[in-house]
Amino acid sequence: MTSKRRLSKSEDRESLTEDASHARKQPLCKKAKKSHIHNEVQENNSVFVKLLKTSGIILKTGESQNQLAVDQIVFQKKLFQTLRKHPSYPKIIEEFISGLESYIEDQDNFRNCLLSCERLQDEEASMGTSYSKSLIKLLLGIDILQPAIIKTLFEKLPEFLFERVNSDGISVPRLIISQLKWLDRVVDGKDLTTKIMQLINIAPEYLQHDIITSLPEVLGDSQHADMGKELSDLLAKNTPLTVPILDVLSSLRLDSKLLSKVRQLMMDKLSSVRVDDLPVIIKFILHSITATDALEVISELREKLDLKHFILPLRLHASQSKLKNKGQTSFSGNQENSGQDCAFLLFDVIKSAVRYEKTISEAWIKAIECTAPESEHKTFDLAMLIIIYSTNTQTKKYIERVLRNKIRSGCFDEDLLQSAFQIHHFVLKDLCPSILSLAQNLLHSLDQSIILFGSLLYKYAFTFFDTYCQQEVIGALVTHICSGNEAEVDTALDILLDLVVLNLSAMRLNAIFVKGILDYLDKMSPQQIRKLFYLLSTMAFSKQHEGSSHIQDDMHLVVRKQLSSTIFKYKLIGIIGAVTMAGIMAEDRSRSSSLTQGKTDLSKEQYTQVTSLLQLVHSCSEQSPLASALYYDEFANLIQGRKLAPKVLEWVGQTILNDFQDAFVVDLCVVPKGEYPFPVKALYGLEENDSCDGIAINLLPLLFSEDFAKDGNRMTSQDSDHKLVSPLCLPPYFRLLRLCVARQHNGNLEEIDGLLDCPIFLTDLEPGERLESMSVKERSFMCSLVYLTVNWFREVVNAFCLQKSPEMMGKVLTRLKHIVELQRLLEKYLAVTPDYVPPLATFDLETADVIPHTSTSASAKIRKQGVIGGRKRKTGGNKTSSHDTLSKEDGSECDPTPSNRGHLEKELKGKEQKTVSLQNYRAFFRELDVEVFSVLHCGLVTKFILDSEMHTEATEVVQLHPPELLFLLEDLSHKVENMLTPPVARRIPFFKNKGSQDIGFSHLHQRSAREIAHFIVPLLTPLCNHLENIHNYFQCLAAENHSIVDGPEMQVQEYQLMSSSYQRLLQIFHGLFAWSGFFQPENQNLVYLAFEVLANRLNQREPNQPLEELLSQSFHYLQNFHHSIPSFQSALYLIRLLIVILEKSTASAQKKEKIASLARQFLCRVWPSGEKEKNSIPNDQLHALLGIYLEHTDSVLKAIEEIAGVGVPELINSAKDESSSTFPTLSRHTFVIFFRVMMAELEKTVKGLQAGTAADSQQVHEEKLLYWNMAVRDFSILINLIKVFDSHPVLHTCLKYGRLFVEAFLKQCMPLLDFSFRKHREDVLSLLETFQLNTRLLHHLCGHSKIHQDTKLTKHVPLLKKTLELLVCRVKAMLTLNNCREAFWLGNLKNRDLQGEEIISQNSQESTADESEDDTSSQVSKSKAMEDGEGDEASDGEKEQDSDESDDDSD
Repeated sequence: MTSKRRLSKSEDRESLTEDASHARKQPLCKKAKKSHIHNEVQENNSVFVKLLKTSGIILKTGESQNQLAVDQIVFQKKLFQTLRKHPSYPKIIEEFISGLESYIEDQDNFRNCLLSCERLQDEEASMGTSYSKSLIKLLLGIDILQPAIIKTLFEKLPEFLFERVNSDGISVPRLIISQLKWLDRVVDGKDLTTKIMQLINIAPEYLQHDIITSLPEVLGDSQHADMGKELSDLLAKNTPLTVPILDVLSSLRLDSKLLSKVRQLMMDKLSSVRVDDLPVIIKFILHSITATDALEVISELREKLDLKHFILPLRLHASQSKLKNKGQTSFSGNQENSGQDCAFLLFDVIKSAVRYEKTISEAWIKAIECTAPESEHKTFDLAMLIIIYSTNTQTKKYIERVLRNKIRSGCFDEDLLQSAFQIHHFVLKDLCPSILSLAQNLLHSLDQSIILFGSLLYKYAFTFFDTYCQQEVIGALVTHICSGNEAEVDTALDILLDLVVLNLSAMRLNAIFVKGILDYLDKMSPQQIRKLFYLLSTMAFSKQHEGSSHIQDDMHLVVRKQLSSTIFKYKLIGIIGAVTMAGIMAEDRSRSSSLTQGKTDLSKEQYTQVTSLLQLVHSCSEQSPLASALYYDEFANLIQGRKLAPKVLEWVGQTILNDFQDAFVVDLCVVPKGEYPFPVKALYGLEENDSCDGIAINLLPLLFSEDFAKDGNRMTSQDSDHKLVSPLCLPPYFRLLRLCVARQHNGNLEEIDGLLDCPIFLTDLEPGERLESMSVKERSFMCSLVYLTVNWFREVVNAFCLQKSPEMMGKVLTRLKHIVELQRLLEKYLAVTPDYVPPLATFDLETADVIPHTSTSASAKIRKQGVIGGRKRKTGGNKTSSHDTLSKEDGSECDPTPSNRGHLEKELKGKEQKTVSLQNYRAFFRELDVEVFSVLHCGLVTKFILDSEMHTEATEVVQLHPPELLFLLEDLSHKVENMLTPPVARRIPFFKNKGSQDIGFSHLHQRSAREIAHFIVPLLTPLCNHLENIHNYFQCLAAENHSIVDGPEMQVQEYQLMSSSYQRLLQIFHGLFAWSGFFQPENQNLVYLAFEVLANRLNQREPNQPLEELLSQSFHYLQNFHHSIPSFQSALYLIRLLIVILEKSTASAQKKEKIASLARQFLCRVWPSGEKEKNSIPNDQLHALLGIYLEHTDSVLKAIEEIAGVGVPELINSAKDESSSTFPTLSRHTFVIFFRVMMAELEKTVKGLQAGTAADSQQVHEEKLLYWNMAVRDFSILINLIKVFDSHPVLHTCLKYGRLFVEAFLKQCMPLLDFSFRKHREDVLSLLETFQLNTRLLHHLCGHSKIHQDTKLTKHVPLLKKTLELLVCRVKAMLTLNNCREAFWLGNLKNRDLQGEEIISQNSQESTADESEDDTSSQVSKSKAMEDGEGDEASDGEKEQDSDESDDDSD
């Protein structure tokens, strides 16, 4: 037994050591082992010692532990019974406590009482727990002793407050607090709470922290509320204890009101707390949220929590510390890491909350969604949306919708997104897959702003994240490129091009992924192929990085393979790829590599590679005119866009100049001889002297030798030994030549200026009477000749438009005049050659993309009976023409059938003047460069005519005439629309090829939209000059004709030219100012320049005016033009232009009224009509202008009432082809447009009216009731118009918007009637009576639709009837609310047609006169309602309402 006891003692000693180590008392254990020999029993005759010894505890002195001889529960039971049965109870308790107090005065004894006891009991016989409690803990478990001992402990504790750790490593205050934890029962909880709070108030901070964190283990549930109040008060006073207090409050069972109070307190302190405390505070706030207050709390939290104020200062301070102490960076690094750790903890708290609490995630999204556009969004908003997007799959669609709306409204822009990645990249990098998924979905959008945002997500993910994420980004972009979606391919390639510029070294690591796109080249457009090869070439041939031979080898293989193909589609890929590669290889790096002086030019090996590659392209393309022309154009674009090395440029210049002269230029004195079908003449020369020393362009002989000498086979020249250059290559070859000369001589073209005024070998192009006698072959030849001449002149104008001398500018203006004349001539030829396919002038496209559309359009134009630009289509004969054209994609012409030719001759005899529009022939004209529009600056140019001795013989004044002005304005407006108008606004018909919208803009697309805008803004001054001149023209014209536009003195052709120019000018202004990027921050200077030009047109103003003032002056300047607007289309563009300026202005109320006034003036103006058309106003434009008027007017209801109540009756009473006198634009043809817009705007207006509430004032109720009376009156006027105008579109509009109006009445008006019925019963009754008549007519319209079995109308009937039934139930509910339920009754309504005639059905035939009639049941007079009182009045109102809405069974 002795050995066992010793064994148990040693084991007890080991367990004691383990317990002590957990309580941070290891030094004590070591000391105890050393002083084991001083193990003396306390010998004391006090009651305290005796009772403990009797109960089973032996007290030890020194550093030895007290020994527990019995089980802990047995000891407590013995001591309790001993005390209760003691004769002197309850005095014995006082003696016991006093003995304890005297015993613990010795610090060693007190420490032993706080430490766990040593157990002497055999382990197997132990019935209790495996650990031993301290003496104080055991005594606290006895109820009769607990209050006194707690009092003793709290009196003893202040002695040790400022002693953190004793010499033996024990913290006595913490030991005392630990005695109070996990007590089985607290006898006096309130007293304990009071003592704890008193202690907290006097304790040092470290001990306050420990006491507060121990509270959940000390207090019982009943004391949680009191302690919560005390802690909340303490929290308001003591900020350093925020973290422990909030930690404890989260663990206590507290009232929701108290939690809300504490939460609000922390909300108020949020901006001033320490970063380390932030995670705990946010966790408390989020965990205290309930479903009812979630949105309110989250909204306040996102307003006050701005993490950049917490994170950025830490980074800034750390970076400054690093700069100051470069050798001691550990501290600053640790500080930055600690700040980052806090941010990590904070986001972990938020992630956990939004992942597991659906209420919080939905409230957070809603809070961001409800943030007003004018308030500033934070980077934290974006980060939170991405976090919720990644953690909660159910809300992805919702988040995407919120993001799209915010992007469209401009709340989430590029700067905000960049800041979000800069500040939160350490959190966002873990969400990379979700970010890429979000970006992928955004790229599928049609809105350019959303696509841009998605591309920025890819861009910043690549920039801020690690290598793995960069690889994922590249993989996602390559997937977009290989998807085949044109918009996605363009966007993804643009992103990759940006990434190459930002981080070339990182892109080269992922080159293997990008290189895989080469397998998908046949599905890409030429512009996309250019981008891809530029991308790969930059990675492969950049000087900063070597070792890219694998990319170079693959590119060379692809290029050589494609160049060797005989199919033009693949040869095009090879040509574009080779030229792009050559451009990167031969790029002039003298500016970028200034450090390596003397080595900036190409090495001999590089020079050889470039020249051999270009020679390969030339040799592979010279047998095909299309391929050669494409090569020249691509090379020209390369020289224009990039600066090549001087050595390469010199080689190219010499080669091109010599080849061009040999191929196309001949001496003027040598007239070509041969069997030509037309006499050859040198025409369009600008030199007046008759010398034969000049040169000429050998055009007709080249075209003849290509067309007529091969019996219709264009490709036989490939088999002949004689090398023949196609005239198709003349314009692109010249473009390449002049760009090369301009690059070599800094823009000076004196070396080739003879080509500007040299004549061309042609024949007489004016057809005259011989047009009818020409064969189809000859007509086609003449068309081609005119086309090539026009394209030559276009390239000449492109080349010399920037030359400064008046002589050269005069010649350029003359060439413009020639272009206009030749294009007018070409229209005549095309009118009699319907199946002619012109030679291409734009070569970076597939032939099939453009030929069928253009040819069909040309044929369709001929069948339009001479109407130019008309909108009506003829259906006859289109299919045959389209089929014939599709079968001739190879470009060969053939004779039409005899019947077609006979029909054609009849048409020629019947109509002397027949032309076609050249709008659909854009692909067959050379593109004008944007530099050409600098010609608009020219006013009158004096051109000097010199004699043979270079003396001035005469002077000639050349100016820009209206036809040339219109020609330039039309081209400029097309360019502005293509580049600055977003694709969503340019609606593309479903069956029309998407690429056809960009045909003819190849050179334009080499520039960005911003570059185009920067080019157009300097043109605003000459454009304003032309606009004012045209304005003055129409003002004078109106004065001469006494304000009658169609006066007899008007010259129709000149009027049409000036009117079209007016429209194009306004179109250009609108396109520029409506450009989405115009008001972006980076274009701020451009905005000021543009509006300064307009503002200065009124009067010269001081510089540096505020933008608002410039906007106001510009608005007034443009508004002044409304008097002279010649056409409805121009009026609409002017209104839209003013609206664009209005949207950017802050003081918009007054300008809004002016826009409404202008729109009304235009609606009330008599517009000139075309000779062949009944109405010159397109429906969509009238719809737009009327909608603008109703949107901007002060009172929509009054405006609708004026049109429907004044204008329409005038129209009804007018003659058949007449229109309303007040609104001349309102005629029988346009009535359906007016009706549709008025119904839509009426429904939109009432839907936007807030429903009334009982809390609103009496005045508000009366105003809203009056508003609804006006709305219902307008609705009644419009609905009753279907009795007069019963066409299908009118009835369809009535059914659609009638139901929507009734639904709005249910949601917005009926709540108002609920609490207005008693006070305004007469007004409510009148309103219901009027509305009852309208709904009855809607019911009749439903019957009309069913009788006529019109499916387009009947599909609206079920929804409309359901809405009418809901209205019946809703009125019944209103009566019940007003205690008039007994007054409700329901009658049957007969089915009638629009004219009120009964629709006879089987049921109605069997029924008798007993069937109740809706007219008699519902038409109850107001006087009776007033007599019968409130209840009867309700009955009357309900009769009128409900008898109308019920459906007859026969229906």
